[in-house]
Parts: sequence; C-alpha cells; structure tokens
Amino acid sequence: MSGHSKWSTIKRKKGAADAKKGKIFTRIAKEISLAARLGGGDPEGNSRLRQAILAAKAENMPKDNIDRAVKKGTGDLDGGVQYEEITYEGYGPGGVAVLVEVMTDNRNRTVADIRHIFSKYGGNLAENGAVSWIFAKKGSLLIEKKGVNEDTLMELALDAGAEDVREEENEFEIITDPASFEAVKKAVDAAGIKCIEAKVSMVPSNTVELNEAKASSMLKLMERMEDNDDVQNVYANFDIPDEIMEKLS
Repeated sequence: MSGHSKWSTIKRKKGAADAKKGKIFTRIAKEISLAARLGGGDPEGNSRLRQAILAAKAENMPKDNIDRAVKKGTGDLDGGVQYEEITYEGYGPGGVAVLVEVMTDNRNRTVADIRHIFSKYGGNLAENGAVSWIFAKKGSLLIEKKGVNEDTLMELALDAGAEDVREEENEFEIITDPASFEAVKKAVDAAGIKCIEAKVSMVPSNTVELNEAKASSMLKLMERMEDNDDVQNVYANFDIPDEIMEKLS
C-alpha cells in the first residue's frame, strides 16, 4: 500500500481523525474560503469549491460552518486573514519523496517550521521540482472490503469513469482522474457503498519501502507536519510492510 492510502489507514487506526476534528474543520474552511475567493461562491461553476464542500460534508462539517467559510471567501463576511498557497518539496527518511501543501499568512514562519520538521526526523527540505514529478493529481476513494464484491465494485467504478480499482489489505481504493472524481463518487453513493474517505489528492507513481527504524521516523514526520497549523495536506511515497505496520500502530 502506498503512502497516501496507508497514511489514511494509520490515522483511522489511531483515532487521530476524530481526535483532531476541530483542526480538520479549520483546514477545510481555509480551503473553502480560498476556493470561493479565487473562483466565486457558486459551487456549480467552481469545481475547486465544489470538491472542498464535498470534503466538508464527508467530515460532517456543519452547514453553517461551510456557508460562513464561503462568505468569508467572497467578501460577504469579514474574513480577516488573507492566505497564500505554497507547496514545499522534500525528502523523508530513506529518501521518501514528500509534498507539503500549506496555506499561510507568514511565509517566513512557515518555511522555518517545515524545514525544522524535515530535519528533526531525518529528512531535508528540497528545491522546487525535486520530487513533484513523482506525484500526479488523482481522485481517491477508499472503501472497506467487508460486504463489498470486488467484481461489482470494479464494474461500477470503471463504468462511471474510474481509472483503476486497487485491492489493499482491508480496503479497495478507486483511482480516478480529477475530472471524473465527482461522477465516480456519485455512482458509488448511489449503489449504497460507503466511502471511508473520498478526496482529490497527489498520488505517487512509485514507492520507497522502509525498514522499521525509518518507518517510525517517517510516521512521526507525517504526524508533525499535519499538526502544523499552516499545513493543509502532506503526501509521501513511502511503503511500509504490514508486519512493521502492526508493530508501529
């Protein structure tokens, strides 16, 4: 299992997603506001806003929070801070490629924080373009295996426009191009199949397998990155064998 889907599984096992629900809401609200500011407040004509609202609903974010974030973005409500988007690239333990997407009101503070986290856990900040070529923007839908027939899911997903359906240890992962993501999600929902997670993210084209020591450092790096208030998303191409994962989680 590659880094992006494995990391999602690890967080669910640890209960981290529920424990940090407030932080998740803040992160999504920032994305909604920026999407509305850049492309307008109508999700029908703003695909980035539409996907941000979809992510908000998947996390059970209250409608009032969503509406308030949209209004801050369009200027209908005083939003206060203006954020800029930056993507940092670097290497984690064992040469793992890492992309860190941030929204910040203070570029100098953020880059210092990101550099410190890389350094503390055996990695380093790199130049733009160093690892971004390894990743491609894709839609990803994670579905629990239990009660789901693989052939049925495969047919449903491919008919709706998916690129691939991958079998993981306890889950299926549907991969789509960004343009087909919403259509595939609607088809899955209409079939009564529940998604554990559904989002557009950066998917790596190759992976780096880690031993136990490097895997432990890599997971700590991922946790610290996600704990940073400026960080929106972290993507990495690590792969950790299941037996090591059991020890670490």
